[in-house]
Amino acid sequence: MGLRKYVLESVPFVAMVMVESLDVGLTTLSKAAMSRGMSHFVFVVYSNALATFILLPFSFIFERHKRQPLSFSLLCKFFLLSLVGITVMQNCVFTGISYSSPTLGSAMSNVIPAFTFVLAVIFRMEKLDIKSSRSQIKILGTVVSIAGALIVTLYKGSPIGGSQSASPNTLKETSNWVIGGLFLATASLSLAVWNTAQAAILKGYPSQSTIVAFYCLFGTIQCAILSLIVVRDPNAWRLKPDIELVAIFYSAIFGSVVTFSVLTWCIHKKGPVFVAMFKPVGIAIAALMGVIFLGDTLHVGSIIGALVIVIGFYAVLWAQSKDKNGEYHKVDRPSSSSSSQRSLLQSRHEETSILE
Repeated sequence: MGLRKYVLESVPFVAMVMVESLDVGLTTLSKAAMSRGMSHFVFVVYSNALATFILLPFSFIFERHKRQPLSFSLLCKFFLLSLVGITVMQNCVFTGISYSSPTLGSAMSNVIPAFTFVLAVIFRMEKLDIKSSRSQIKILGTVVSIAGALIVTLYKGSPIGGSQSASPNTLKETSNWVIGGLFLATASLSLAVWNTAQAAILKGYPSQSTIVAFYCLFGTIQCAILSLIVVRDPNAWRLKPDIELVAIFYSAIFGSVVTFSVLTWCIHKKGPVFVAMFKPVGIAIAALMGVIFLGDTLHVGSIIGALVIVIGFYAVLWAQSKDKNGEYHKVDRPSSSSSSQRSLLQSRHEETSILE
């Protein structure tokens, strides 16, 4: 009986490590696909279209009894949610990763709680008492997280285990790194806005799978229109039966459907704080997978900045968990994927759980 209890207690830990691995796997695969010439605009369209094809029938078949009627006002909210969470966020994520690396993407995602906290204070969803020690820790953690993000973005540093010379290629790589960091910071801010908006929608419409299904549907339509404007080469829409096709199926199935289901189960079993604690694990996984599969080089700036971000992340998380008034919304992630997904619809929903 003791062994069985131990195994059951270990399942959520294993599940969360799996979610982080799936999320980082998405960014690694997408980076590999884009390095071979695949347009990230096309990638976002195809992956969300496939996720919609899977999630929409599921929502209408399995949640038809508890799903409330869909009004025009609600569909407009879903549309705006897609605009922020897919059209802006996902395109910025994949653009940022194409300029930098999955490691930077995982590191920057940890500033989402800081951005979310700032937005929650602005929209009065979070009570801030300057005299309270917990509020002071939240503010300090937010500042530290943003400082870490600036370090990761603006200071690449010398490669670990090698030397770095100031060649034209090095200067170009540094410039691309900064550009990638800015896109990833924009994606983090977009996801923080998405978190806040989704929290308000879920209060009046609790059917999570329906929200995600229409979220993917409207996101597909928006990104298709954007891609038709931006991507002028018709050949870019032709998928090759190689890493491109694998990345799209991975993003839709593992980055969205699987990650979403596992996170929902883990939040139900262990709560949102438990889920959020695993986010920094993605940095280590991303660094390892980037070195092994993409030939990335670790830099001093990435390590220092990531450590600073994690310190700020856990400071905000600790203060949030101790504040009895901090749990004001029940919101689920996202990745992708997906993320991750964590994938980006993801990647992300564990960031959303910080608001719970």
